[in-house]
Amino acid sequence: MTLQQLKYIITIADCNSMNKAAGQLFISQPSLSAAVRELEEEIGITIFHRSNKGIVVTVEGNEFLGYARQLIEQYRLINERYIEKKSGKQKFSVSMQHYSFAVKAFVEMVKQFGMDEYEFAIHETRTFEVIENVRHFYSELGVLYMNDFNQKVLTKMLSENELEFIPLFDCHVYVYVWSGNPIANKEKVNMKDLEEYPCLAFEQGENNSFYLAEEVLSTYEYKRIIKANDRATFLNLMKGLNGYTLCSGIICEELNGGDYRAVPLDTDEMMTIGYIKRKGIPLSSMGKLYIEELAKYEKQVL
Repeated sequence: MTLQQLKYIITIADCNSMNKAAGQLFISQPSLSAAVRELEEEIGITIFHRSNKGIVVTVEGNEFLGYARQLIEQYRLINERYIEKKSGKQKFSVSMQHYSFAVKAFVEMVKQFGMDEYEFAIHETRTFEVIENVRHFYSELGVLYMNDFNQKVLTKMLSENELEFIPLFDCHVYVYVWSGNPIANKEKVNMKDLEEYPCLAFEQGENNSFYLAEEVLSTYEYKRIIKANDRATFLNLMKGLNGYTLCSGIICEELNGGDYRAVPLDTDEMMTIGYIKRKGIPLSSMGKLYIEELAKYEKQVL
């Protein structure tokens, strides 16, 4: 087994095509196919099923790819630090569900490191993509929540992809609304109080499972529900339609402004905010600082 063979199968999996991968790797397709067959014979598993319609990663192949990506990433880091001794910019990327406080923590982390020697990336996206980004090394960390409802399914997904969830703090559930909404000044609301207002939920695309929803109580039968893709749209719908969403109760006025309120929801439901990372791989200095900034919001849990 060679590093080159591992790079080959990762490229094939990312391209989902032997032809495209061969072109990207600047080798012929027969040579690429031969290299894959040799690797499969050596390790005793079939990595790809081949057909006229393309290639499909097998269950065993998917597990092997997880290890291969970790090995290639570690090799890259060692090579850059000790062989090439690069003086270029170091990179840090984080993916997250739609949390303004997670964005704010990123801002504070970037301010401390500065932009001269680092290249940063932030992806505020769907739950499945948060997991996929960390799994495929596009992001070092992913920020999401777990609760009693989704914990078993998410834990299984993470384990299958060699990822782990590290809890940071627990939160009660709050209703996030525009300050002009009639319920904004209530001390507490229940689901009956919310019936006349549209519930706002983040669209999860093809992976639209209840377990991947960013809002708790995802199986509740809402009378009115509107799905959207970003926080800016949510804020507009809150003002324009008196919409609401369910959240952790952590307010980030620096980013969203002071026109919004978090009202306690009368429920025993709890949510745990945490982050996911690859098993067995230590955090970078930037990753550690980001987690330190994120953990500070425990003090702001309402």
